[in-house]
Amino acid sequence: MKLFDVYPLFDVNIVKGKGCKVWDDKGQEYLDLYGGHAVISIGHSHPHYIEKVTDQLSKIGFYSNSVINKLQSELAERLGHISGYDDYQLFLINSGAEANENALKLASFTNGRTRVLSAEKAFHGRTSLAVEVTNNPKIIAPINDNGHVTYLPLNDLSAWESELAKGDVCAVILECIQGVGGIKLATKEFAQGLAAACKKYGTVLICDEIQCGYGRSGKFFAHQWLDIRPDIITVAKGIANGFPMGGVLISPEFTPVYGQLGTTFGGNHLACAAALAVLDVFEHEHLVENANEVGSYLIEQLKTLQKSNKHITDVRGRGLMIGIDLDIPHKDVRQPLIYQEFCFTGCAGTNVLRLLPPLCLSRNDADEFIKRFTKVLSQL
Repeated sequence: MKLFDVYPLFDVNIVKGKGCKVWDDKGQEYLDLYGGHAVISIGHSHPHYIEKVTDQLSKIGFYSNSVINKLQSELAERLGHISGYDDYQLFLINSGAEANENALKLASFTNGRTRVLSAEKAFHGRTSLAVEVTNNPKIIAPINDNGHVTYLPLNDLSAWESELAKGDVCAVILECIQGVGGIKLATKEFAQGLAAACKKYGTVLICDEIQCGYGRSGKFFAHQWLDIRPDIITVAKGIANGFPMGGVLISPEFTPVYGQLGTTFGGNHLACAAALAVLDVFEHEHLVENANEVGSYLIEQLKTLQKSNKHITDVRGRGLMIGIDLDIPHKDVRQPLIYQEFCFTGCAGTNVLRLLPPLCLSRNDADEFIKRFTKVLSQL
């Protein structure tokens, strides 16, 4: 048997990581400005994380959700406190797509509606409902194209209000910073107007914080920059620093009903231990604040570089979620960064580099990236 060939792969075999660095099987060190799809939040192989997960594994790694798991309650309490959502309820699952699936189902269970509004260039996952609200026809199979979703331009408030006024919209799902869409930011005016319209028309507002949340933007959640409070928040990626986990934060206005939602592996003992270790490191090492400070510094350095380099057409983002628009295909920059300068970045579309490093990135790391990036650009 061989692997089903779904990913174009770089010819690099990563076998070790530490902080913001990773190493391949030949011993070559790389600077990681991608964090494995924004998953690595506290850095690779953090000693506290290793200790907590190893200790939990020596006790019990998994048991059914039909019995009490006090780690789940501890995680809910800690997450509520650090995020500012003490009064919300937490449902733990395994991934971002699953989080969005359950958020949309919960919204529909609550108001009985079926129509959803999503943003153009949105990405919310690859499972049934999640892929339907993702604005990419290439990954929506015929079986998933059920006509539930209307895609609207980000920040065009009048377009969203017009659809909401029809009174039949179940949910709005929104990335306050689009990731796969190219690091596009929702404006405060748009987000606040949208939240008010959702409340007026009985529509559930879901903020997808899977990539932009968990400290990446420099606040715990990206929507907190916009002074809104969604009905449902979905999280994953950075929640457990690489251990598969997702979560749905649910307003106290929602009442749980036995049997509507469920999961086999969600919230297992190992996942909870990993997620609690992440929160420990967030608090002890002030990583959310670091994301804001170092991210602001890196954006400033990139904007300075833009002034002297014709290939950079725009720089935007918040915290350590940064997009760099290029006037050339991103592969022309990304490949030499990997193979010549040994630095990982992400990408979006055909012309955007995405920077999504671990939140422990230092100014020295940022300076090192600027040095390597400048070298690659100078050769084009």
